[in-house]
Amino acid sequence: MSTRVLGWVRRTAIGALFSATALSASACTRTFARGDDRGASDGSATGSVPDKVVVSIKGSDTMVILAQRWAEEYMKASPGSTVQVSGGGSSTGITALINGSTDICESSRPMSDSEKATLLSARKQSVIETKVALDAVAIYVNESNPIHEISIAAIAQVYRGEITTWSALGGPDHAIVLYGRENNSGTYAYFKEHVLGGRDFAPAMQTLAGTAAVSSAVKGDVFGIGFGGVAYGDGVHALNVRKADGAMATSPSLETTQDGTYPLSRFLFLYTMSDAAPSTKKFVLWVRGPEGQRTITDVGYYPLPKKS
Repeated sequence: MSTRVLGWVRRTAIGALFSATALSASACTRTFARGDDRGASDGSATGSVPDKVVVSIKGSDTMVILAQRWAEEYMKASPGSTVQVSGGGSSTGITALINGSTDICESSRPMSDSEKATLLSARKQSVIETKVALDAVAIYVNESNPIHEISIAAIAQVYRGEITTWSALGGPDHAIVLYGRENNSGTYAYFKEHVLGGRDFAPAMQTLAGTAAVSSAVKGDVFGIGFGGVAYGDGVHALNVRKADGAMATSPSLETTQDGTYPLSRFLFLYTMSDAAPSTKKFVLWVRGPEGQRTITDVGYYPLPKKS
């Protein structure tokens, strides 16, 4: 087969991959590719086989829309590279890094000491933690809800099932409908630690796979409440949050997230192995650079403070 025909076949295959990916949104996986792989394996007598640059990213559903946009923009700057992005939750991404099935784990929570120890035992090398963006965990209510602010203590009571009606918060006399994330989610773990103080969620909470699903549920439920990354706030209302009763309530804005006055501010992370391939390290450096940080704002999250 000629080099020109081979290249056409491969470009066709890549196009088919994009089509199949677009039709598989439920798998929360996308593959981004640029460039022409002609000559990668042409059987020529010279034996020269150029490397195909592939970087795989897996993990946080909160971050998946950000990683997808990073991949798209990075490919424009690095023709010939392929970046594969999939979600599944922060814990899923950490497990994938431990077992070697992804190059990069995206996580909306820090890895635990036990996870790092497991990784070290399994891979015989350490992990590199890189802060890549800021997020504000927003408390979502329906746009018609008259409530505008809430304290951390009240949020905890709601999600522990101790406050069950909106009237207790100054709203209508109706039961609160709880929406939240599954337990493999970094946002679930963050919320449980920083809001519930390690205690369990109320059994009545409806667990959904992905922040987009939580936001969508609250958008369609006048009496619903949910939590998730600030970038998923279209069509819902994010409450201002007070760190303590009597304190000033703050909105999850760029300024309050970067200076830490919004009480549910957090970093988002990429995790890589200490001996990561040059292509992986190059991608992470790009994310931390001007183009990668500018992309964060476009998606709806917040770039790192200058001193980070």
